[in-house]
Amino acid sequence: MTATTVDRRESLGEFFLRAPAIGPALALVVAVVVFSVSTSTFLELDNLSLVVEQSLVVGTLALGQTLIILTAGIDLSNAAAMVLATLLMAKLLVGGVPGIFALILGVLVATVLGLVTGSLVTRVKLPPFIVTLGLFTMLTAAGKLVADGQAVPIAPDSLLAWLGTRRYLFGGIPVTYGMTLALVMYLVLWYALTRTAWGKHVYAVGNAPEAARLSGIKVNRTIVSVYLVAGLIFGIAAWQALGRVPNADPNAYQLGNLDSITAVVLGGTSLFGGRGSVFGTMMGALIVTVLRSGLTQLGVDSLYQDVATGALVIAAVAVDRLARRQK
Repeated sequence: MTATTVDRRESLGEFFLRAPAIGPALALVVAVVVFSVSTSTFLELDNLSLVVEQSLVVGTLALGQTLIILTAGIDLSNAAAMVLATLLMAKLLVGGVPGIFALILGVLVATVLGLVTGSLVTRVKLPPFIVTLGLFTMLTAAGKLVADGQAVPIAPDSLLAWLGTRRYLFGGIPVTYGMTLALVMYLVLWYALTRTAWGKHVYAVGNAPEAARLSGIKVNRTIVSVYLVAGLIFGIAAWQALGRVPNADPNAYQLGNLDSITAVVLGGTSLFGGRGSVFGTMMGALIVTVLRSGLTQLGVDSLYQDVATGALVIAAVAVDRLARRQK
């Protein structure tokens, strides 16, 4: 192997480290091209709109998960917190509470849960995996207790279902207000992570917490703020979920936590912290949905779709390790 070949390989690794969203974007383009050629319905406007709509809830969960993974943490309870919030919102609405107050309370509960998680990680020094695994079990049980084991339907014309039922046309493509809200959230988080001191602190803590502390960054405060913001995002994901299906079900999104981690990893964010982008996560969420939609249209069994998704996750983590090793 020549020195030029080695230099090129190192330059390629450094390029993907500096721009982690490029790889997922290329993978998404390849997937869209493949399914467009192999099926006659994939590029239809209604199908493209449906693909984006199907990725909304997991994409929103993945947005909060990205913040946490950037600090070298992980959240296994995000989907359970979201489902609990949907049940509380629906129960309050059915009980006669105005929709705006039900929405605020549900989002507030998810936000407080994020604060509790961050406090346990920083103050008690418990591993994020253990904290969120315990909370996942507790919140899943709490959701079933709140719902008494039954799904809670809500009126499709209520405020809680507004994000999914209100649509407008953009270039001939039907777009829900939920899609617009998700895009705004991604833009806000992108700006916060790339253009503010807080964002630089998040990356620094994920890269080397001790070095960040020695440089004057308040590590614990940064981590708590990340879990707090993530909790707020999970509460908004609950609103997204009720807009997608106006029915709060305690058994919904049982694999939502794993799906959100899958989207983050496929989006190029490192599980070891300090590297990644929210737009990469957006690409990751779309990759998962495009893959499932395309394979479904090709008649591939859902079990084989899970195999393909799992293989992609392993490949994404392997690429991340190789890129870091080259650096």
